[in-house]
Amino acid sequence: MDLEKIEFLPDDFEFVGDKQDITKDVVAPSLPAWKDSLNRFKKNKGAVIGLICILIIAVFAIFAPMFSSYKFDAINTKIASISPCAEHFFGTDTYGRDLFVRVWTGTRYSLFIAVVAIFIDVIVGMTYGLISGYFGGKVDSVMQRIQEIINSIPTLVILTLLLMVMKASLFTIIMALSFTEWIGMSRITRAQVLRVKEEEFVLASRTLGASNLFIIFKEILPNIYSQMIIMIMMSIPNAIFYEAYLSFVGLGLPIPMASLGTLINDGFNSITIYPYMMVIPVIIFSILMLSFNLFGDGLRDALDPTMKEM
Repeated sequence: MDLEKIEFLPDDFEFVGDKQDITKDVVAPSLPAWKDSLNRFKKNKGAVIGLICILIIAVFAIFAPMFSSYKFDAINTKIASISPCAEHFFGTDTYGRDLFVRVWTGTRYSLFIAVVAIFIDVIVGMTYGLISGYFGGKVDSVMQRIQEIINSIPTLVILTLLLMVMKASLFTIIMALSFTEWIGMSRITRAQVLRVKEEEFVLASRTLGASNLFIIFKEILPNIYSQMIIMIMMSIPNAIFYEAYLSFVGLGLPIPMASLGTLINDGFNSITIYPYMMVIPVIIFSILMLSFNLFGDGLRDALDPTMKEM
C-alpha cells in the first residue's frame, strides 16, 4: 500500500467526549482587561465591603447636614451635653451643637481636604516623576536633588511656618499637605517610567519620530496608570490621618469649622464625663481609614498583572 496516496477526510475521525464543550473552549473570547480586573475585585470581599462603607459615609457626609434642621455651628446652651437620643442621634456637645450634623460636616471637610490635596499631589508628583524618569541624566539628577531638599523639611514645620504667615484656614491646610505629599507620587512615577521607557514599543515610537510629549502621555502613561491609581487610593487615608492629627494638636481648621480631627480634640477634653463626644467621631474616623485601606488593597490585587491566576 502506497502511504503517500492515502487521503484522510474529517468523517474518518471521531471526537471523544462532548464536541460542544470542545468548540466552546476553543472559540471562547478572552475578557477585556478592565472586566478581568473588575471580576478579581469582586472576589475580594474585604475590598467590596470597604468600597460600600466609603460610599455610605460619603453619602451621609454630603446629604445628612443638608436635610437636618440643625446647623453645625448653631450654639444652644439649653440643650448642651445631651446624650445620644431620638432627637439628637449623636447627642450634643458642651455648646449645645448637634453632634450628628457636626460629625458628618467634619467628615465632609476631612474628605474634601484629602481629595483636593491628593489631586494636587497627583498633578505635581506625576508630572515631576514623568519628566525626571523619562529624560534621565542631568535632568533627573538635578530634579532628584531638589526633591530631596524639599523632603528633608518636615511637613509640620512647613505648616507652622505657613500659619505664622497665613491664617488657619481650609486653604492653608491643603497647601501644607500638598507641599511635600507629592514626593511619594513622584518617586513611584519615576520608578515606573524607568521600567517602561526601555520597552520595545517605546523605542519603536522614538524610532518613528514621535515627540517626547507624545511618548510620555500616549505610550508610557497608559502603561503605568494602574500603579498611579493604587498610589492614590493608598495616599487618601494618609492625608485624612494627617489632617486629623494636625487638627488634634490645634493646627487645623479654625473655630467653629469642624473636621474629624477637631471633633476628636474637642471630645478628648470631656472624655471622662461625656465619652460619646469622642467615641463617635473616632469610630467614624476608624471605619473610614480601614475602608480606604481595604479598598486600596483590593485595587492593588485587581490591577497588578503579577497577581493574575495562571
